[in-house]
Amino acid sequence: MSETGSAPGEVRPEVVDAIVGVLKGDDTADLPAGATAAEKSAAKDAYLSEFLAERGKRDRQSQAWELLLTRSYDEPPTWKQIFDDLSPEVHAELGELYDALPAGAQEEYVRRFGVPSAV
Repeated sequence: MSETGSAPGEVRPEVVDAIVGVLKGDDTADLPAGATAAEKSAAKDAYLSEFLAERGKRDRQSQAWELLLTRSYDEPPTWKQIFDDLSPEVHAELGELYDALPAGAQEEYVRRFGVPSAV
């Protein structure tokens, strides 16, 4: 056992979570004393994995919006209007991006085409 009360290489989930919290902007006073190198490494890996997942989701959301907004409107359009204006080729692409669509677009997609099989 090390002086922190845990075996060397042992990773305490609560310590990893606290370190991740600080990496996301929590108060540094929340950093646990005596975090091991393994815990710091696990926290870094968890933070980067979450960051990359969020970035991937944002990329998919941007792609979905590019497909949805093919023209400008004088007044804010309804989801029905937006879908009415889409070319048929876009429907399959939107199905692949279904999880990244805004809630209203998901509802309109399901109303028109059903739930995509990949969901």
